[in-house]
Amino acid sequence: MMNTQRGIEIVVGFFVLAGIVALLVLTLKWSDFGTSSVSGYTVSAQFDNIGGLTDRSPIKLAGVTIGRVSHIRIDPKTFEAVVTMVIGSQYNNLPKDSFASIYTAGLLGAQYIEISPGGDTQVLKNGDKITMTQSAVVLEKIISKFLFNKAAEK
Repeated sequence: MMNTQRGIEIVVGFFVLAGIVALLVLTLKWSDFGTSSVSGYTVSAQFDNIGGLTDRSPIKLAGVTIGRVSHIRIDPKTFEAVVTMVIGSQYNNLPKDSFASIYTAGLLGAQYIEISPGGDTQVLKNGDKITMTQSAVVLEKIISKFLFNKAAEK
C-alpha cells in the first residue's frame, strides 16, 4: 500500500514538472526570446506614431518574417520615431521605393512592420532610409473618435 502511494506521487510529480517545462517552452516560443539575432543589412524609417512597436518586433514581407527591429529613437528635429531595422541578407533585392506600415497581429496582438515592395529597379542597401511609411493605427483613437461622433449626433 505504501509503495503504491509513493508511485502515484512520483507520477503526479513527473506530470507537474512536464507541465511547467511545456509552459516555459511555449512562453519562450511566443516571446521569440530564444531566437537568434538577424544578420543582414540595416535600413531605417520614420513614423508619426509607432504604437506598441518595440525592439525585436518582426519585419514581415507577405506575412513572412524577414528581419527584426533593432533600435527605436526619437528624431530631435521632427519629434518622430526613427525605427532601425535589420533585414536578412537573403532579402537584399527589396526595391528602394518600398513602403513600410505598422500593423497589429490580431485584434490585441503584438505590432510588426510590414514591407510592401515598390517597383523601383534600385534596391535598398545598408544604411538606406524607407521614406514611404504608414504609422500605427491606435485603437484608442479610433474608439474615441467614434464615441465623440456619436455624442455629437445627439
